[in-house]
Amino acid sequence: MNKSIITNLLALIFTLSGYFLEQHLLFTIGLFALSGAITNWLAVHMLFEKVPFLYGSGVIPARFEEFKQGIRDLMMKQFFTEENIDRFLSDTAGKATTLDLAPVIDKVDLSPAFDDLVEVIEKSSFGGMLAMVGGSEALQPLREPFIEKMKATVSNISQSEEFNTILREELEQPTVMAGMREKVSDIIEKRLNELTPQLVKEIIQDMIRKHLGWLVVWGGVFGGVIGLIAAVSGNF
Repeated sequence: MNKSIITNLLALIFTLSGYFLEQHLLFTIGLFALSGAITNWLAVHMLFEKVPFLYGSGVIPARFEEFKQGIRDLMMKQFFTEENIDRFLSDTAGKATTLDLAPVIDKVDLSPAFDDLVEVIEKSSFGGMLAMVGGSEALQPLREPFIEKMKATVSNISQSEEFNTILREELEQPTVMAGMREKVSDIIEKRLNELTPQLVKEIIQDMIRKHLGWLVVWGGVFGGVIGLIAAVSGNF
């Protein structure tokens, strides 16, 4: 049982207990806690799933094409510039089998890719709800898991047999530089086309859900505190 379900169940128990036992203080704390927990749970749920009549829900699957384009641009602009290809040819004497991008990928700063994802979410219709649960700061704990997952994805693409076969064939041609970037771009495009909206959703969902679950917990806690203050002050 995850944190979100536990938090919502506890808040519901407080609410029902306060109602049936006619304990106004307990009922108010439970009601406010349940309200905060459910609101934050819905916000997390709406990142991944389309909710009928709620505009802006399902923002991550809806931005599927932008996600793929971001990976493609990252690889082409960071790894496969003309300068990098020329350096590779000079250093390896045209031996494509020695290509290993893993050390390069480990050193590349992928924080801008995460910042772009946050910006996409903030500029979407989901941005307003995100602001209610802490804004972009609420997503910052996801930075390192996101970067690790991105590095693994990029590394897997660069190590595929098809990828290295194309490199070997191109390195044997006299006009390597002219067609190299275009061929690499095509390979990346084909591999990314194998991704589906569901797979992209699952990749991000695995990274995010366990971290954003705390939003539901703290929503319940702060809701309960607000309910306590409201009950004690006689405003509810």
